[in-house]
Amino acid sequence: MNKAELIAQLADDAGITKTQANAALDSFVDAVTKTLKKDGKVTLVGFGTFSVSKRKARNGRNPQTGAVIKIKARKVAKFKAGKELSAKL
Repeated sequence: MNKAELIAQLADDAGITKTQANAALDSFVDAVTKTLKKDGKVTLVGFGTFSVSKRKARNGRNPQTGAVIKIKARKVAKFKAGKELSAKL
């Protein structure tokens, strides 16, 4: 499912226009992004938790040449499915 299909599904389920569904989805994504930028986490009971994980700096290899390269430390977004979502899968 892509974003357009998700918006269409949201609009049908909620009985709203696609424009309103798009605005709601964009607002949700923005709210989650802002919270994660502040190193917070977003928990949706029954669905899951969005959080930030920190990766340490490490050495890697260029697959074409085999040369060692340094990979910088960085923050990555992480999602952990909740019990109800896991049970439905």
